Amino acid sequence: MQIGIPTETIVGEHRVAATPETVKKLINAGHHVVIERGAGVRAAYIDSAYEQVGAQITQDAYAGSAIILKVRAPQGEEIQKLTSGSTVIAMFDPYRNTELDQFAAQQVSAFALELLPRTLSRAQNMDVLSSQANLAGYKSVLLAAAEYQRMFPMLMTAAGTVKPARVVIMGVGVAGLQAIATAKRLGAIVEATDLRPTAKEQVESLGGKWLDVPMSDEEKQKAADAAKNGYGWMPGEQYIKDQNIIVDKAVSNADIVITTALLPGRNAPRLIKAETVAKMKPGSIILDMAVESGGNVEGSVCGENVVTENAVTILGIANIPATLSTEASALYARNVFNFVETLFDKEQTFAINQADEIQKALLITHDGQVLFQRG
Repeated sequence: MQIGIPTETIVGEHRVAATPETVKKLINAGHHVVIERGAGVRAAYIDSAYEQVGAQITQDAYAGSAIILKVRAPQGEEIQKLTSGSTVIAMFDPYRNTELDQFAAQQVSAFALELLPRTLSRAQNMDVLSSQANLAGYKSVLLAAAEYQRMFPMLMTAAGTVKPARVVIMGVGVAGLQAIATAKRLGAIVEATDLRPTAKEQVESLGGKWLDVPMSDEEKQKAADAAKNGYGWMPGEQYIKDQNIIVDKAVSNADIVITTALLPGRNAPRLIKAETVAKMKPGSIILDMAVESGGNVEGSVCGENVVTENAVTILGIANIPATLSTEASALYARNVFNFVETLFDKEQTFAINQADEIQKALLITHDGQVLFQRG
């Protein structure tokens, strides 16, 4: 089959959905791969590197391609370029994507990679959310450190002692854990909190201090059930009050705060209120990793650095993985290749199998219908 790799068109999206490494694997499996000219340049994958492994460079990767691999879903005029009956594999942001009807009308089978069932062991090597969040957690600390006008580690100098930075990480998923590890490597004192009490052990294993919030037995059970799916839960009123007190104290004393909390299908939970930001020291930095989904921090603005009256900078950096486009593309492309393999049998015959729990979970349009339900 012909597999097409178009250039990403969203502003700031520097990743590419296939690298020479994965293209070579696709060609070895018998496929013809076409790459839009310059598709990988912003991720440091040049056209000649693709040609060396057997890919064809073209002006239009959509023409004649039965499968399209992208980082972000095609949008607008791109959808009209899709061949009827073709398959698109990308991150679709399905809960907010308003163009799914157009994919169905175009008779396109669309797979949304972010809907992968993360509890399935065989799906781990396809988990784009984890691979990209890992990089984002690392880079978030570096971005915050670049804005911070002091040092991270403690230093003993002839001019006096430099105190270590105090870093608070809110949300201890894949991104949060990597942020903790990175901040510790840079010499900071790190504290962390999460709605899942099971994260305490992970935080402490990385050298962080766990910000403990008292929980009732009922809340512990809710948290445990949610943890099985890899996501947070909706806490009760008392827990929220207790959490706000602990968070307010920790954040007020912090030099750098990084928030990572996301909920699938909903706006990001508000973790830090304006009154807490107002208590922070001048020169403190907050990086809101959830800014594209509404933000964890009151006052954060997507794509902007906001400086408050008390000289706290709130970083609203969008699409942090794209700032590590070479590595992010390499990991994403491997995730994509591993999923593509599930669409072919041993004879390399293509067949969408809705009985397969991974394919079923990811398939959002097929046979002219929108299968994804936002509820």
